Amino acid sequence: VANEGGKHWTVNEVRALICIWSDKNIQQQLEGTVRNKRIFEQVAARLQKFGIDRDWKQCRTKYKNLKHEYKSVKSAQDSGSARKSMKFFKELDAILGHSTMEQASKSHN
Repeated sequence: VANEGGKHWTVNEVRALICIWSDKNIQQQLEGTVRNKRIFEQVAARLQKFGIDRDWKQCRTKYKNLKHEYKSVKSAQDSGSARKSMKFFKELDAILGHSTMEQASKSHN
């Protein structure tokens, strides 16, 4: 049942996914492309090393859902209703919340 599409991600699995996602190399690849199957195949392969059995589609779906949830929480906070929150907000904010810094470091290199 481990490879079933609807299997819930555990906290540790999500942490591992975010850890891989926080890799600058992965982030740059994801920013630069829409057809990202190959990148998520890499992500899935790296999860395997942690003993986490997820295919690239599961990784991509989870990534998209986390990103979407983060953006909706972020915009709720920006509009002043800070009631909305999510489990991995701090971790995702470290990755997604620095797009202006990202631009600065790119032009710096």
